[in-house]
Amino acid sequence: MMKTRKLDDVMASYPKIDHKKVQHAWSEIRPSFHHKMIVLDDDPTGVQTVHGISVYTDWTEETIEQGFLEDQQMFFILTNSRAFTAKETEQVHRDIAERIEKVSKKHQKPYLIISRGDSTLRGHYPLETEVLRRTIEEQNDVKVDGEVLLPFFKEGGRLTIDNIHFVQQDDRLVPAGETEFAKDRTFGYSSSHLGEWIEEKTHGQYRQEEVTYISLQSLRQMDFDRIVEQLMQVSKFGKVVVNAIEEDDVRIFATALIQAMQQGKNYVFRTAAAFTKVIGDISSRPLLTREELIEEEQTKGGLIIVGSHVQKTTDQLRELQTLSSLHFIEFDAHLVLDTDAFKQEVDRVRLEAERKVAEGISTVIFTKRERLDLGDGMEEEELKLSVQISNAVTSIVRNFSIRPNYLIAKGGITSSDVGTKGLCVKRATVSGQIAPGIPVWKTGEESIFPYTSYVIFPGNVGAVTTLKDVVLTLEGK
Repeated sequence: MMKTRKLDDVMASYPKIDHKKVQHAWSEIRPSFHHKMIVLDDDPTGVQTVHGISVYTDWTEETIEQGFLEDQQMFFILTNSRAFTAKETEQVHRDIAERIEKVSKKHQKPYLIISRGDSTLRGHYPLETEVLRRTIEEQNDVKVDGEVLLPFFKEGGRLTIDNIHFVQQDDRLVPAGETEFAKDRTFGYSSSHLGEWIEEKTHGQYRQEEVTYISLQSLRQMDFDRIVEQLMQVSKFGKVVVNAIEEDDVRIFATALIQAMQQGKNYVFRTAAAFTKVIGDISSRPLLTREELIEEEQTKGGLIIVGSHVQKTTDQLRELQTLSSLHFIEFDAHLVLDTDAFKQEVDRVRLEAERKVAEGISTVIFTKRERLDLGDGMEEEELKLSVQISNAVTSIVRNFSIRPNYLIAKGGITSSDVGTKGLCVKRATVSGQIAPGIPVWKTGEESIFPYTSYVIFPGNVGAVTTLKDVVLTLEGK
């Protein structure tokens, strides 16, 4: 086991960044960078750091062209591929890359693709970026020189130090491979060192000693020449690991990255949400207030859906249950093994929730906290059942006869399916964040509840009290 590290000790051990100097270097080069940036989000939490950006929930050629024609330089496509089988995600990423190439050529607009993945390293890696690389090279006469891996996400307490990725738990930094996220039945791993993690995930195709590492020392010294030189030497889809403990570390790297790209280098990106904000040059803004989120007062209650099974979500749910003003309904997802009983359970939960929300009582629907475990070797079957459960939960929202005052969904896959299949959103605008790392969509006019504030609450973000605090904000208490 690797040692945990104390956050304050880590932060104190590196020289402070001169923010004005970093910002000056960034402002010198960023205006010359005109690529359209397409972020492929494997669940809807990738908009955790941005605002005023469009999120599309399909990837037709028409939708991608609409994104290219927007004034904004960046747009998101919500693939929700973390809920897909490997075969499904391969097809989706091939389709998207082909269509992006076609639209890019039509409008003669250069682009870069960011595969926005989980900051705790779960998801279809290396499959997604490998399919993107292969398809781009098939469709074009360029070579993709490298892949940049940057899972840093400060708001969620995910820091990369000495090439080791850490997850903050209270005031300690725990190596990612020793957290519950590494034990994910579908996307589990054992390595915390990102070079070792790459080697593990690629089954030795890319070895840790061949990885290019961008160190915190180079970043803190603002050694742009050194970082550019490292990036220029990357070829044959070599891997680049970026260390970071502050957003300015990412900004320093992005400054060097643009210089390398302007000298002809091409990269695909596998990053968490911090990189999208920085490379998109999206400003910070204050957390959203109730007045900004609920524009028309209603007598109806809110609706909160809790689907994630990570321990943090369960702890946050228990804290939420201390609020006596809310109504709680447990949805027995294990009944998915019995078709008739499962249908009856879905109807029971929806009707009870509708009645309470209509009475003005905000209602929490939460799935049974024990995971459905079919045993060893049944991961794909479990994934398929989890999709059935998610479909059932989203059908509750889609068939909900009462417009709730607001809607919260807890968990990446849950919030994606509630947004796309439940609320039937085709295009939403990111309003901002209601708490650090917790984004809010304003639903589009095509949604079943148009212009509603929809809070996308990741399963693995926030303190024990954060879910309760968000609900209290929306309740005006």
